[in-house]
Amino acid sequence: MADQTGTQIEERARSKRIGALATLWPFVRPYRRLLAAALAALVATAVVALTLPLAVRRVVDGFEAKEAALLNAYFAGALGIAALLAVGTGLRYYLVTRLGERVVADIRKALFDRMIGMSPAFYERIMTGEVLSRITTDTTLILSVIGSSVSIALRNVLLLVGGLIALTLTSPKLTGFVLLIVPAVIVPIILLGRKLRKLSRENQDWIAASSGSASEALLAAQTVQAFTHEPRSRAQFGEVTETSFDVARRRIGTRAAMTVIVIFLAFSGIVGVLWTGANSVMAGTMTAGELVQFVIYAVIVAGAVGALSEIWGELQRAAGASERLGELLAVQDSVEDPARPRVLPARPSGEIGFEGVRFHYPARPSHAALEGVSFRVRPGETVALVGPSGAGKSTTLQLLMRFYDPDEGRITLDGTDIRTVTRRDLRRALALVPQDPVIFAASARDNIRFGRPEAADAEVEAAARAAAAHDFLAALPEGYDTPLGERGVLLSGGQKQRVAIARAILRDAPILLLDEATSALDSESERAVQRAVERLAAERTTLIVAHRLATVKKADRILVFEEGRIVAEGSHDALVAQGGLYARLARLQFTDGIAAE
Repeated sequence: MADQTGTQIEERARSKRIGALATLWPFVRPYRRLLAAALAALVATAVVALTLPLAVRRVVDGFEAKEAALLNAYFAGALGIAALLAVGTGLRYYLVTRLGERVVADIRKALFDRMIGMSPAFYERIMTGEVLSRITTDTTLILSVIGSSVSIALRNVLLLVGGLIALTLTSPKLTGFVLLIVPAVIVPIILLGRKLRKLSRENQDWIAASSGSASEALLAAQTVQAFTHEPRSRAQFGEVTETSFDVARRRIGTRAAMTVIVIFLAFSGIVGVLWTGANSVMAGTMTAGELVQFVIYAVIVAGAVGALSEIWGELQRAAGASERLGELLAVQDSVEDPARPRVLPARPSGEIGFEGVRFHYPARPSHAALEGVSFRVRPGETVALVGPSGAGKSTTLQLLMRFYDPDEGRITLDGTDIRTVTRRDLRRALALVPQDPVIFAASARDNIRFGRPEAADAEVEAAARAAAAHDFLAALPEGYDTPLGERGVLLSGGQKQRVAIARAILRDAPILLLDEATSALDSESERAVQRAVERLAAERTTLIVAHRLATVKKADRILVFEEGRIVAEGSHDALVAQGGLYARLARLQFTDGIAAE
């Protein structure tokens, strides 16, 4: 597992450029006015910072002139400049940080909007935990860049350019000395920056892998514990986490080395400038104020170079994050809505058609899940799909809901190819009760109302009664308003399934899909739910996937699946009389024998 993840991460770490930050511009563009205001404040504070050494020079030279009135004026001017610098810096921080928070919030929403609509085929290629890491960890890096690093970088670029100009005007001789140091500072930034960029991207990918590993194990915590798999899970997570730490350690070491080299070279230059300038003052070719002014400008320039070397590492990390986020936003789903969709009736009649459907799951391209399946379901008809595990029954429902598209053939609803309508329009006509019901960390009422958010409380309770869920829900500490906990930990398996059935009943869709909907129910609850299903089926097209044949005996028609094909079709009695796979399944399940039926 770790080796495979490492190979994927090494592949991702190649050819990453700082230009990837340009992918953020579409999110910044709507806030151009805020950006302009932040840039104006940034430029203003840089200009004020560059005027401060001039005031200091006047103060120092004022001491030599021994003119009290002039000295007071210079001190007052220096204080005014400091006040402007403080106000401008505060305004710049507010505007830039606000812009960063706004942009990152938009990025997170855009990512979630994109990811929540991706088909199951997408999640066969990427772990949910990794997607969550991108939405949280990577966007946090983006926030640090937009809300801080870019602003600081631009400010230091202005200080660097302005400081060099001021140095030249103050003393061309000393400026030439300073410029000799600049290439020595820039070279390690470029060389070490390349290595830092690769390590930053690799570090982010290992963090995502760690998040994915933890998410997978924690979501299956009971299964892990039941099979005493905790040591192995801990070892797997620890291995990925330690690898992430090792990469982070190398990244930190590289950045620390770059910082040491840049700062040492920069301040070595300052010492050389001070020594040269001190000799000029003693020779009378330069005033003390001019030397102090020059030194302050040199410190500003050196500080700007040092800050840029620090921020370069942040920009490298953010470039990797931006690239990964851009990939997620640009990923093409295997199931997309048509450019010009057809419109289904507000309430379709519910006629379903499969015509020569052939399908392979993307993760298993060599094995056909369905092979030339054709059948038609009339409006209001109840059709059961039976057969051994892996025969293609649940796959049929997934294709009908357009979680996947068939490789060949077509699926129709009321004669319309479902690929020609939007997925939202199609799924509005369907109500699904899955084999593994999903219960959200919300109240029982909200879990049922998930089927139709606008439903009234009375409708929610009526659906619960129809699904034989009212009694145990009403008995909860706060009744229907009781939070059910993460993944419905307060409910048993059968209770979860009845809540899911109530949700489907409340949806009131013309087509009802039951995928092993009664598999976790006791006999009494199953009979109650069966009665509810029969009432629903009288007015709806119903597809029932079941292993327990007792739940499908009253279906209008039964389709028998085997190895992705329909091998028999008919009523329960007719299929039993025919012999074959269905009759064998019936003999296994009905202990009293077929004759007793």
